[in-house]
Amino acid sequence: MGATMAMHLLDRVENALTALMDTIFARWPRPCPDAGRLKHCRIVAHRGAHDNRLTFENTLAAFDAAVAAGVWGIEFDVRWTEDLQPVVIHDAGLQRVFGVPLTVAEVTRAELRQRCPHVPSLSEVIRRYGGKAHLMVEIKQEPAPDPARQNRVLGELFSGLTPGQDFHLISLAPHLFRPLTFAPKSALVPIARWNPGTFGRLAAHEGYGGLAGHYAVVGRSDIAQQHAAGRKVGT
Repeated sequence: MGATMAMHLLDRVENALTALMDTIFARWPRPCPDAGRLKHCRIVAHRGAHDNRLTFENTLAAFDAAVAAGVWGIEFDVRWTEDLQPVVIHDAGLQRVFGVPLTVAEVTRAELRQRCPHVPSLSEVIRRYGGKAHLMVEIKQEPAPDPARQNRVLGELFSGLTPGQDFHLISLAPHLFRPLTFAPKSALVPIARWNPGTFGRLAAHEGYGGLAGHYAVVGRSDIAQQHAAGRKVGT
């Protein structure tokens, strides 16, 4: 089995398990935290407020709706077009969400805009929401044709914002942080899949800003360890 096929299989298994857990907790919700705990929490809209029918994920419409609802931050994903322009989309292709048989990395930004105008550029998102909502920017695991140039592009786009205060970079693959020298490590947050202990220790060793992961995976002990070290936790 090739590495790409194995990754797709892992994603499908993970998505199925997390969907099952979400269904269980929706049916039998846990008690609401007390006011003392809630005052320290911040709500981040995952890919904006969307249903993928009337409002599509990772679009300006989804982010507008989330910000209008009063969330503290918005989470979104960044991928690169063929001409190395960063755009905001979760999948490598457009089929699942938009029904367009197109792969982001195989078209230029101009071609992508023509075929699917719903997909915003990272520049558009930063201009529209930077400084108004906290930006949680997920770096996707995909080939990086020119890491130095991509780091420079991101640095220029985020130059008007304060790392850690206005935005964080997050990723399921922390090795992707290495070429991103434009942001301090305190603004980087690894996302744990099924290994919060390992990623928690990694965050401590590297001086990252915290730990993220699914709420059913990140346990109380993981949260306590991060908080004791002054780091944030996102679920």
